[in-house]
Amino acid sequence: MSKQKNVTTEMITPSSVDARLALEGCRQLAHYDVTSPNLSLQLRIQSQELPEETLSIPVAALQLLKDILAQMAQGHAVMLVPIHVELTTQQAADILNVSRPYLIEQLENNLIPYRKVGSHRRILFKDLMEYKQAMDQQRLQALDELAAQAQELGMGY
Repeated sequence: MSKQKNVTTEMITPSSVDARLALEGCRQLAHYDVTSPNLSLQLRIQSQELPEETLSIPVAALQLLKDILAQMAQGHAVMLVPIHVELTTQQAADILNVSRPYLIEQLENNLIPYRKVGSHRRILFKDLMEYKQAMDQQRLQALDELAAQAQELGMGY
């Protein structure tokens, strides 16, 4: 399979109609056990404009579809990003929910790997997610320590 060059990393924000359809789809898919790797899946697509078509999909794709529908059902914007994609600093900042200047500070402090294309910085999605996981882990550890201190001091937490 060839490497796709033009991968969209745009967020899709569901309309209220999309959210309702996603909720129904999520409910319909809820009973499928996607933990079985030997499960054979066939997806039937029907449209008034196009002929009906059946396709086989991997179990992992069904799990992704369920996750996407669950997020859309809640009205959340979704984005599917392959791990090999390079992001702009603004896209990376948006994913981390931080300002672009803060992200650039993290890059310049060598906390997130990046490369320069001319004067522009590019960050691999995979590297950004590794940074995010490390920061989330540090945050949880700090919260656990604060909770333990509060317990020791009898603060009712």
